[in-house]
Amino acid sequence: MKCPYCSKDNTRVIDSRPADDNASIRRRRICDDCGKRFTTYEKVETIPLMIIKKDNNREAYDRAKIESGVLRACHKRPVSAAQITRLVDEVENEISQLEEKEIPSGTIGEMVMNKLHDLDAVAYVRFASVYREFKDVNTFMEGLKEFLQ
Repeated sequence: MKCPYCSKDNTRVIDSRPADDNASIRRRRICDDCGKRFTTYEKVETIPLMIIKKDNNREAYDRAKIESGVLRACHKRPVSAAQITRLVDEVENEISQLEEKEIPSGTIGEMVMNKLHDLDAVAYVRFASVYREFKDVNTFMEGLKEFLQ
């Protein structure tokens, strides 16, 4: 590992510990040439995941898109940032367990809706109304009836 201060590659690890709920490893390093310390993180490299959109276009998976959708659905609701992060983490874990290189956006939307259903009813209805693109009050009421069952 190259030192970020002097660019020499004479560094060594002085401490290692799990980070991010055991999803990565934090390593504390020291440069034997300049004596400065720095931290690195080691994480498993995953295969890039492609999302198949409704119009059959493909785009790279972006966690931030799921987070922003859930944040909008939970706006002014009694849902903490930690709960939202946990929900997105759970969805990502489900996605990775599918072991697919391409996943339809609808599959991810359903996963998010299932998690929101258990977390907050209003957030679920908000997300479903955008995700399922309710055209009028009747289709909205049908979706609401599904939720109530």
